[in-house]
Amino acid sequence: MLKYSLKRAISLIPSFFIITMLVYVISSIAGGSPLEMILQDPFISAEEVARKSAELGLDKPVLIQYFNWLGELLKGNLGVSYRTYVPVAKMISEAVGPTLILTMTSTLLALLFAIPLGLMAGYKPYSAWDYVSSALSYIGASMPNFFAALLLIFVVSLKLNWLPTSGMYDSFGEQSFRELVRHIILPAVVLSIQQVGSLIRQTRAGMVEVLQSEYIRTARAQGIREKRILVQYALRNALAPIITILGMQLPFIVGGAVVTEQIFSWPGLGSMMVRAIGARDYPVIMGITVFIAVAVFIGNFIIDLLFGIINPRVRY
Repeated sequence: MLKYSLKRAISLIPSFFIITMLVYVISSIAGGSPLEMILQDPFISAEEVARKSAELGLDKPVLIQYFNWLGELLKGNLGVSYRTYVPVAKMISEAVGPTLILTMTSTLLALLFAIPLGLMAGYKPYSAWDYVSSALSYIGASMPNFFAALLLIFVVSLKLNWLPTSGMYDSFGEQSFRELVRHIILPAVVLSIQQVGSLIRQTRAGMVEVLQSEYIRTARAQGIREKRILVQYALRNALAPIITILGMQLPFIVGGAVVTEQIFSWPGLGSMMVRAIGARDYPVIMGITVFIAVAVFIGNFIIDLLFGIINPRVRY
């Protein structure tokens, strides 16, 4: 187990460097410059522009800038925002809470909705349950987040006036748990829709495969009750693919959160990333990239371990 954990951790190091380098280079060669956002005075002198560029290290080649940033990162310094002059670590610490609340709530909703439907569809294939769950999975997998968000805002918020359209709390209201629940329902539902599509299909496929296994037929031939077969034997093995698909979906959940947070004005990392990209705020872009990359790596690592616990046939 220890050897497996070390191998997994070491294999993540080159991936981290490749991801951060690609993001830094792409951000740097994109149109626009941080200086345009920082020095908005059209009459500013060329000398002042050159001085500010040298101060920020933007006068050096892109790869030199990247390795300078990497050196500061290895010292534990994420830098300071070009736009707000606030330490990036402080900005991320303030925005990570809302993002975690949203992504965890959406994943929990997806699991609570998709697993029962997938299990029933796999237990009774080609039944009404199977057709309904299949239709829902195709709709969920094919519906873009922004379309679902705009549709729900129009129907639920504007027409029916049931839930608020944006924010984490009311602007001038109390910041209570009740208000948080009211505001998180729509973005959490939107973020869970595409997860539901994949989870239903994987759960159904896993259940169908398990129920056709030799040990299930042997258990039934021995007269073991069907309820015990389903709960003790089939369910545990059918859920193993769910762990795998959750690990694969982590980057897409985070990517979907960027769009969802922007549409619903949710004060998380996604909204911060969009503002940073618009302002060419490289320290913030890279800081959020580092945080997301590390979070995805850790999440996949934990899921690998859980897969071994759920499925004892796996050997590390």
